[in-house]
Amino acid sequence: MAADFNWAVGGEAGDGINSTGKIFAQALSRSGRHVFTSKDFASRIRGGYTAYKVRTSVDTVRSVVDRLDVLIALTPRTIEENLPELHEGSVIIYDGERTTMQDVEVPEGMFGVDVPLKRLAEEAGGAIMRNVVALGAACEVAEFPIENLDSALEKRFGDKGQKLVDNNKEAARAGRSYVAEEYDHAFDYSLETTDADYVLLNADEAIGMGAIAAGCRFYAGYPITPATDVMTYLTGRLERYGGHVVQAEDELSAINMALGAARGGARAMTATSGPGIDLMTETFGLVATSETPLVICNVMRSGPSTGMPTKQEQGDLNHMLYGGHGEVPRFVLSPTTIDECFWKTIEAFNFAEKYQLPVYLTADLSLAVTERTFPPETFDMDAVEIDRGFVVAGDDVDDHLTESGGFKPHEVTDDGISPRAFPGTVGGAHMSTGLEHDEQGRRTEDMGMRVEQVDKRNRKVDTAREREDWAPREFGDSDADTLVITWGSNEGALVEALDILADEGVEVRVLSVPYVFPRSDLSEDVAAAENVLVVECNATGQFADLVEHDVLERVDRVNKYDGVRFKSDELVAEIRATLDGVVEA
Repeated sequence: MAADFNWAVGGEAGDGINSTGKIFAQALSRSGRHVFTSKDFASRIRGGYTAYKVRTSVDTVRSVVDRLDVLIALTPRTIEENLPELHEGSVIIYDGERTTMQDVEVPEGMFGVDVPLKRLAEEAGGAIMRNVVALGAACEVAEFPIENLDSALEKRFGDKGQKLVDNNKEAARAGRSYVAEEYDHAFDYSLETTDADYVLLNADEAIGMGAIAAGCRFYAGYPITPATDVMTYLTGRLERYGGHVVQAEDELSAINMALGAARGGARAMTATSGPGIDLMTETFGLVATSETPLVICNVMRSGPSTGMPTKQEQGDLNHMLYGGHGEVPRFVLSPTTIDECFWKTIEAFNFAEKYQLPVYLTADLSLAVTERTFPPETFDMDAVEIDRGFVVAGDDVDDHLTESGGFKPHEVTDDGISPRAFPGTVGGAHMSTGLEHDEQGRRTEDMGMRVEQVDKRNRKVDTAREREDWAPREFGDSDADTLVITWGSNEGALVEALDILADEGVEVRVLSVPYVFPRSDLSEDVAAAENVLVVECNATGQFADLVEHDVLERVDRVNKYDGVRFKSDELVAEIRATLDGVVEA
């Protein structure tokens, strides 16, 4: 049995590639198999190459690999694009009756399965189901019980009526039967099923789920790739808990609405991508100066400007760290896996209210468009803790009043954290402004008070450094001479690369950093290693710059900025090259 199976469907945007892949991924997940998906799609509604890939195993899978076992090719370009990943014994499923596919030549050593997808779909009820016919054919090739596909079809089409569900099941079985009858061939694949129960979700969904668990009750956003699915997930769900989702007219309105809700005492959030972060920057300064707790999710993509909206990159780091005029204290959290997106979202809301400042929660396209399986206990709601910070009410308000009885929302304190009173709190009425202010929030240009307020706001970061655990996640051999440091979505590929290298007798230590600011001091870790590499998806090595700044040493850099995520095998090659002295410091 093939423990690790790699499948893909490819065609043009508008061919239903995403829904087809999602159906197959759900079917695999519901059959007790681990799943890791990836997508390649053009920045257009119709036309342009697009693909959905699924890697599946009975063991945990954390990244994509350069290997395809079964490919559903809806266009000739699909074969061309994936040729480097096909191998001897790969199976290509295509519709030879389709005009553009009539002259398809299956590469030598591979097996072509010509299935009349459109014709069989029409016989089952409509040509639109041709992709489902292809899924049925793939089930036969991979010896995957088609009954496992049924539940995924019911989930996908159930709200559109039983007739449509039945038609799709018939279409899938037509594809399976055609291959079984027309191809007397023993393929090399047989997908094992188990009784395991898994949750399948992507990072945007995990962030949305984490926001609900954290008690978020207001979300405002504007659709933008690849952050839109955060809003999509929350819509209809947040309302069940007394919350509201608002699609604003633009990103400026979104962050200002979220700011207003946060000032009103609600846990509030907005999500966007690079261009939206640009537009939100002015209000970001107001959030910080008014000391309003707010979570801003940035799902990064290729830039600058419009860039490549559907491609991978980690190029927004400097903007999140330094963006905005003046000096603005903020936190930057960067979950490294899909499940960590859930937990770091909860942490982001707690940090925002504990330290009364804006928190960037940053994911990237690779996390956002990737579905992965997890045991349900990964998201243990009983383990969720809510900390609303220094909130005062009742008699406690009296301890934070001026001599004249005014509440001090910007009181100068030793730890930099001022008391917070929700609207309606007796004795807690106050104002805040984007202008520099005194302890009551009244505008001032007094030099002494200006210095006190700036120092107070900055002290919150120092307080957080002392009170919180900012340790990175560690993998591999803690005593290895080679240290690899990374952040964000690169962790999965690196962890799998460690296993490959370990089998070759090469020991490597990996530090995956989910806290970009504040962050842990890596000086001792770097000093203890002979070779240090920083892996990230940008051209200039923005995180490597931070490491060098902190440790005062040069590090090697592995940068990728072609719009495609790292794969484990290419990271193995990069690490090998460094150890062989090919990569120059």
